[in-house]
Amino acid sequence: MKELQKQAELMEFEITLKALSVLRYITDCVDSLSLSALSRMLSTHNLPCLLVELLEHSPWSRREGGKLQQFEGGCWQTVAPSEQQKLSKLDGQVWIALYNLLLSPEARARYCLTSFAKGQLLKLRAFLTDTLLDQLPILADLQGFLAHLALTEPQPPKKDLVLEQVPEIWERLERENRGKWQAIAKHQLQHVFSPSEQDLRLQARRWAETYKLDVLEAVAPERHRCAHCSAEASKRCSRCQKEWYCCRECQVKHWVKHGKTCVLAAQGDRAK
Repeated sequence: MKELQKQAELMEFEITLKALSVLRYITDCVDSLSLSALSRMLSTHNLPCLLVELLEHSPWSRREGGKLQQFEGGCWQTVAPSEQQKLSKLDGQVWIALYNLLLSPEARARYCLTSFAKGQLLKLRAFLTDTLLDQLPILADLQGFLAHLALTEPQPPKKDLVLEQVPEIWERLERENRGKWQAIAKHQLQHVFSPSEQDLRLQARRWAETYKLDVLEAVAPERHRCAHCSAEASKRCSRCQKEWYCCRECQVKHWVKHGKTCVLAAQGDRAK
C-alpha cells in the first residue's frame, strides 16, 4: 500500500512539473490570449507571484546526503559540483514564463501591481546573478523592469469590467443529467465499450451501406465538366449521350475531335 501511495505521489509530482512546461508555452502566446483567459492568469490566480514562490522553494531541487539533486527525466539525479551553477530546464521554464508575463505589453496593461505583488516580484532581484544572465541574456530586460519597479509606487486595485464566455451547453447538460451519470456510464460501457457480436455486425452493416458508391453519388453527385473548356457542364451530346458541354459554342468547336467517336458510339448503341 505504501509503495502504491509513493508511486501515486511521484506520478502527481511529474504531472505538475509537466504542467509547468505547458504553462510556459501558453505564456509565449500571451498577447493573443482571450481577455478572460488573461484575466484569470493575472488576476484570479496571480501567476507572476505564484512563479516567484516556485523559484524560491524550487521543489524540483533537494539536498540528499549533502549532495544537490534535481528531478529530471522522471527521477532524482545528483548534480556534479561543476554543474550546480548551470540553469536547470525547470528553472528556465519559470524564468521565461515570468519574462513573458511581466514584459508583454498586453499582460503589463492588465496586471495590477499592488504593494503585495511589488514586494513579491522584487524578490527576483536576488536570483538575477551575472551567472544567470550569461545563460539567459533576455533576463537583462527583466532586471531593468525590476529596477524601475523598485522606484514606482504600487497601483490601486483595478476593477475593470471583464466579460467571459459562459459554457451554456455544458451547464445545461449537467443540469439535465444530474443524478443520471451512473446510468449513462453503464449504458456507455455496455453499448460503446463492450458491444455484443450482434451490435458489431449491425454497426458493420451500417458502415458498409454508408460507403456504397451509389449512396455516395446520390448524396454528393459528381459534377460534369465541359469536354472542350473544362467548365461545369449541364448539357450532353444528344446523339451519343457521353460527352458534356457548357454551351452550344463549345460543342461546335469540339465536334472536330468528337465527331467520329460520336458516330461510332451512336451506331454501337443502335446495334445493341
